[in-house]
Amino acid sequence: MRQRDIFWFWLPLFASWLLMTAEGPIVSASINRLPNEVIMLAAQGIVVSLSVTIESPIINLLATSTALVKDRASYLLMRRFTLHWMVLLTAVSIIIAFTPVFDLVVRHWLGTPDEIAEWVQPGLQIMIFWSAAIAWRRFLQGVLIHFNQPRKMAWGTAIRLLTSGGTVIGLAAFTSWPGVVNGATALMAGVIAEALYATVAVRPLLQNELAAPGESDETPLTYRELFWFHIPLAGTAVMVLLVQPLVTFSLARLDRPTESLAAWPVIFQIMLMARAAALALPEAVIALTRGPDTYQPIRRFSLTLAGLVALAVVLFTFSPLARLYLFGVQDMTAEVGTLAQNSLIYFLPFPTLTVIGMWLRGVLINGRKTTAVNVAMVVNMVVTVIVLALGLVSQWPGLPTAAVALSLAVLAEIIYLAWRTQRFLPIFTTKMATRSL
Repeated sequence: MRQRDIFWFWLPLFASWLLMTAEGPIVSASINRLPNEVIMLAAQGIVVSLSVTIESPIINLLATSTALVKDRASYLLMRRFTLHWMVLLTAVSIIIAFTPVFDLVVRHWLGTPDEIAEWVQPGLQIMIFWSAAIAWRRFLQGVLIHFNQPRKMAWGTAIRLLTSGGTVIGLAAFTSWPGVVNGATALMAGVIAEALYATVAVRPLLQNELAAPGESDETPLTYRELFWFHIPLAGTAVMVLLVQPLVTFSLARLDRPTESLAAWPVIFQIMLMARAAALALPEAVIALTRGPDTYQPIRRFSLTLAGLVALAVVLFTFSPLARLYLFGVQDMTAEVGTLAQNSLIYFLPFPTLTVIGMWLRGVLINGRKTTAVNVAMVVNMVVTVIVLALGLVSQWPGLPTAAVALSLAVLAEIIYLAWRTQRFLPIFTTKMATRSL
């Protein structure tokens, strides 16, 4: 397998993630140009944080669908599984957004200041169908990737970005709605547009490759097998996305809470863009791994990618680009923007470590060792909690504490993933031999 083959398969997935990560900066840039921007940006950050936490069990439907949908029967089973998740998570969203559970979660658990919390609730109410739309499109995107059509995934994300960006700009220009309402409406419109596109894009496969029951020597996939394949990945995603509320919880109790809560969404967006290359990697690894001969080329590609991401992040942080983005594109206030810029240096290792972690996750998911991926995320969460707790006890600076916690947690996760992967497939040596976990 040539490096260029891996690159051209990975590139549309990367483009999709990069376009997706551009959505948040567009929304926050719009909010920063409206009245009461610091409060609205902080509220928008919590709305997004809670929404993605609720959706977390279905984030990895993309990997599950890529790995398991191979014929008509597995497609229909996966569709039924996805619909069940859509109903469940919509119910959870309604309970949090429209009942007293909101005060319990946002005001008491997260400790959100009242002037911010009052704007979080309308944002969550607008976002109640967010998880359902995400679940549907990730299921269909996995099908597209499995059948070697990753470019359609990128086109869908472009449509999402155009819809959400156009919506937030239009609302800012022609209405007097609060910034958080504009932002939540735009995000909701974007994911619905992408889900509709994915529904249309998968139709040729339903008429051809998935039109009739496939002939395979493998035992037909059952709902029970699908459930137990996905549950460790769902648990992993839940823990990944719980990191945001954990960081929010800590920032609200450390120095300069309002400024830190306003800066955190923008820093998180920068880190998300920096990690887009990594987040596109697991599905490429799953789809392209075809036996021992493919391990070394994929390893080489992944480590090269880690080096390039490290270089890009360093160049952004120490060049005028960071200041241009924060104060030009995002139009942040002097106080919040300076805090964000000074904190970026602490986040430097995070994107590079994520590339390595995502490569190892892809290897294990391809080998159907999803429990190992889940345990690795437990390790990540434990380290995150320990470092954040030390920061709270010692009253360390808020954003640097978050950066150290995230980086050390990913490093611990990589160490565990590498150990488990090496026992399964010795990918760090040129000689490949299969072993059982």
